Amino acid sequence: MVNRNVVVIDDEQSVRDVVRGYLENDGFVVFTAEDGREGLALTARVKPALVVLDLMLPDVSGEDICRDIRTRSDVPILMLTAKASEDNRIDGLGLGADDYLTKPFSPRELVARVHAVLRRTQGGEVPLVEVLSFGEGELEIDTVQHEVRRGGAPVDLTPNEYKLLVTLARFPGRVYTRYELVTHVQGFDFDGDERTIDAHVKNLRKKIEPDPRRPRYVLTVVGSGYRLAKTHGR
Repeated sequence: MVNRNVVVIDDEQSVRDVVRGYLENDGFVVFTAEDGREGLALTARVKPALVVLDLMLPDVSGEDICRDIRTRSDVPILMLTAKASEDNRIDGLGLGADDYLTKPFSPRELVARVHAVLRRTQGGEVPLVEVLSFGEGELEIDTVQHEVRRGGAPVDLTPNEYKLLVTLARFPGRVYTRYELVTHVQGFDFDGDERTIDAHVKNLRKKIEPDPRRPRYVLTVVGSGYRLAKTHGR
């Protein structure tokens, strides 16, 4: 069974509530602690897939908590902090953190970074089947051959279009934000406009949709992002 437990250590109730709400909405099981000692005990007991750690805690510093966790575990750590300087970020990563997010932050970006960290540290997400089939077999994604077929004929996709389609196909029906998709397609360090993903979606639809103006596979979720229609795999 995939470990979906996340421990959030932060002394601000509002931050804990927001992070918990967004992560739970994305399918994670969230445990929270308001200080360092409670967080260490919770981490040891829960054995989470990831820890979200505030650096400015009332009892023990986040840096010390990070050091302590690293002596016992390689669990991924996402640091939260109001310290925005490059030196602070480098120091935090040097302690063994896997990512660093400055307050105030976008909750949707935090969720996307959690997924990005887990992809890097857990070897990536993979589809549950070798061939994903859509539209009663009209569209197929062969994840072994790295080939997409429409009506049995290969579809010539660019590398970015293929990455986008496979990302959506990992969890058909799940809504992916633009930020999540652009980090999958163009890399975690991409610092441009996340709406560039809209152009990739438009080009992908031209190649795989019977009618790109009325898509049946890559669906828009207004105000949220995109999802792939439910699938039948084999």
